Amino acid sequence: MPIDLRQKVLEENSSEVNFTEENVSRLSIPHAALVFVGDGQRALFLRNFGDEKFPNLITERVFTDDNPPTHEQGSDRPGRAFKRAATNRRAGMEETDWHELEKHRFADRVASAIEQLVRAGKAKAVIVVAPPRTLAELRHVFHADVKGRIIAELDKDLTKHPVWDIEKHLVG
Repeated sequence: MPIDLRQKVLEENSSEVNFTEENVSRLSIPHAALVFVGDGQRALFLRNFGDEKFPNLITERVFTDDNPPTHEQGSDRPGRAFKRAATNRRAGMEETDWHELEKHRFADRVASAIEQLVRAGKAKAVIVVAPPRTLAELRHVFHADVKGRIIAELDKDLTKHPVWDIEKHLVG
């Protein structure tokens, strides 16, 4: 009889999937689980080659995105819209935030990569670690297949941390 990893982790750890700093120390990472650590510009795909008691996270893939600030990406001023040709009424349009748009595109790309791993059977359990805004964006773009494999989420930015430190944050 197959074990539902999500249910197992929920029963052992918490009644919610979103773990806080206090109860993260009780998180157990199943063998061969995929641990995604990312923000809007960098993403790490880590695999647990250890067991639940002694995890050993190894980097499988690294995604980086060259996303300069908006003022370096867009050089044109926002446009103007006229209500009618015969009137002097006009309204300014907001300037496009190219930096934020690229973060959304990056979230789409990494969500697609996770979906490919799940569909290929290479990820039976997924743990997502991302800052709150990125985590919300990922929740929005994750496919139902991926959402079904997520056993834990942590709203923290650990992308600039070394792997051993990420491991320490996850299991305490």
